[in-house]
Amino acid sequence: MYKAAVIIPTRGGASKLHYPLDALEQQTEKDFQVIVVCDGDIDGSESVVKTYQQRGILNIEAIVFPENRGRSKALNAGHQAADAEILIRCDDDLEPGEDFIAEHIRLHQGDGETGVIGLVHNVYPDNAYARAYGYHRDIKFREDAYRVSPDRRWNFWNANASLSRHMYEKVGGYDERYRLYGWEDVDMGYMLHQAGATIILAPELESRHHIAATTTVGRATRALHSGAARAIFVEKHGDDVLGEVKLHGLWGTAVKAVAALTTEKTINIFGSAIDSVADRLPRKVSEKLISLVVESAGYAGITYPQRARKVF
Repeated sequence: MYKAAVIIPTRGGASKLHYPLDALEQQTEKDFQVIVVCDGDIDGSESVVKTYQQRGILNIEAIVFPENRGRSKALNAGHQAADAEILIRCDDDLEPGEDFIAEHIRLHQGDGETGVIGLVHNVYPDNAYARAYGYHRDIKFREDAYRVSPDRRWNFWNANASLSRHMYEKVGGYDERYRLYGWEDVDMGYMLHQAGATIILAPELESRHHIAATTTVGRATRALHSGAARAIFVEKHGDDVLGEVKLHGLWGTAVKAVAALTTEKTINIFGSAIDSVADRLPRKVSEKLISLVVESAGYAGITYPQRARKVF
């Protein structure tokens, strides 16, 4: 049995798997396995894994689904196949530091009733969206996360997180009803919290994240799908856990009005238009316009979940 297993879910990730896999080859801790789960191999991702197998540095294997089954199924397949006590999720666009494995293992020393989260630093192309919105919001997200009370840390369970096999089995794994973008991770965090796990938010585990949403269109589309997926969490755990989505004042009125018109098509139109002019407007104005599109998309997903169609 290995000290740890790293589970990497991927779909269409052939061009980015080198980020985590190159980083994992450089780890100070060597006693771990890597399981890459291809959620339908649409771009030769399995061949990338075979290349790393041939290099002989990593204890690495691939599980390949014949078709898209969803990220939760991919995560469960990897966790269930792992031959280790510490199970680490690492998405296919993460670039962790050299002590990634060692720190995850260290933070699990104890009774096995622990969940560990490392936040991410989003890496953007130097474009208008990043300058007006991405860099600023990324910093603010981490600052806000570290200020939350310990009993709310579960809300930040993400692409860089680990738990013991004991806790994975105790909560029953990832909920496979989540097929749209997001919330399978938050759901896992909350299940661990309910099961009595101590959730650690570890600054030493912060990792670079080569984020897919690098434009207003990409970010808002994910907000739409995340809003729709939120309904599963609410149905499962009740309204009180997250609290009501409250929109007040002029901003709330604007968000609701734009949300009423928001679809994947309008996101493409308005998001592209904003990105095309963002560098020519004052940064605060561009940030507000992008925020309006993103927040309206999220609210539209909650209010009109049928508008979210794409399966990630």
